[in-house]
Amino acid sequence: MTTNVLILCTHNSARSVLAEGMLNHWALRLGKDVRAFSAGSAPSGRVNPHAVEVLRQAGIDTTGVHSKSWDAFAAVGAPVMRIVITVCDSAAAEACPFWPGSPVQAHWGYPDPSRAPEAERTQAFELTRQALGYRMLQLLALPLDAMSDAELRQALPGIAQT
Repeated sequence: MTTNVLILCTHNSARSVLAEGMLNHWALRLGKDVRAFSAGSAPSGRVNPHAVEVLRQAGIDTTGVHSKSWDAFAAVGAPVMRIVITVCDSAAAEACPFWPGSPVQAHWGYPDPSRAPEAERTQAFELTRQALGYRMLQLLALPLDAMSDAELRQALPGIAQT
């Protein structure tokens, strides 16, 4: 059964988009039955062009990437998530909607690369992409199909410590 993962940040324009791209990329490459989605509590309506640029430069498919509300994933008929991960502190502090299936939730905070000085912004996005990619590989290394939600709830914070 597919493990669905929802990755959240406030605007769904940078960090969550990078994480979605990296998790889907590595899951496909490694033959893992995992599907990532991303959303935001207050979506900006556009993906930061630096996020798209660093994903493309890394060979990640950006087809269909867009900024969207987390409400789409709380609606009837939405894919049921097993895991919900926040990647920005403001989204982690917000009251989330009720997620069908009561997924395991975790927070893996990252600084906002869009706040880097313009001359360093592309590098900040690339470093964030690499860091998120590493954590997504660690997530994929877990025996997700064999783990209970309690075991998963215990394992996810450990990934954030690396």
